[in-house]
Amino acid sequence: MGFAALSLLKGRLYATEDCAMEHLLKQYGALLATVDGWFSRSVSAAGGEIACKEGCSGCCRGLFDITLLDACFLKSGFDILDETLKKNVLRKANERLAGIKAAWPEFAPPYILNHRDDREWEQVMPEDDEAPCVLLGADGRCLVYAHRPMTCRLHGLPLVDVTGEVMDDACCSLNFVGSVGAIHELPLLRHEFIRLFEAELSLFKLFTAKLLKQEFNELDTLIPAALLIDFARFDWEGWVRGV
Repeated sequence: MGFAALSLLKGRLYATEDCAMEHLLKQYGALLATVDGWFSRSVSAAGGEIACKEGCSGCCRGLFDITLLDACFLKSGFDILDETLKKNVLRKANERLAGIKAAWPEFAPPYILNHRDDREWEQVMPEDDEAPCVLLGADGRCLVYAHRPMTCRLHGLPLVDVTGEVMDDACCSLNFVGSVGAIHELPLLRHEFIRLFEAELSLFKLFTAKLLKQEFNELDTLIPAALLIDFARFDWEGWVRGV
């Protein structure tokens, strides 16, 4: 096969891989949309007892882990922003990264957290960190709201499966103010969370198989770092070999 033909074949293979990844991200977006649907139904059913809404940014503070799939989906939304806006956000992300590197000098692309002991995470993710998310706009709205991570969509209400299993009983202090009893026992908040997280894991495995040529159950990073990852050009297979 000649060089020109080989180059054309490689180009088609890359295009096929890009299409497959784009399709997978669309599937993940559809899964995230089901979470939004649950949250909207909960708000409607709660009769004004849930304060969470687009533009409320009280919880958008500090650093927290997101999956590598969330990071890629987030980055796909970030990449289509206005160039001037992106430049401003990237400046904030680099400033945030400089602070992380003060504690973890070796923190480098692809900025994966999982090889670290959980106690190390407290060095860069203290509970009292009130720094706003780098993706918050001046009006308090998320600049990539449609591409925000799973955890951002779930935050604020207890996570109770339709079976009654409580997966997380945390609730924003602005919600159900003055309510008597256990909030997590309210049937109106229940959702098929077990199936949701099973579907998320299945997509994550497919995502890592395509990106890293190896399935992983868990790979996490941070929002500022996610914006600095070059998903298309990074040597993912080389990184896996070095892990």
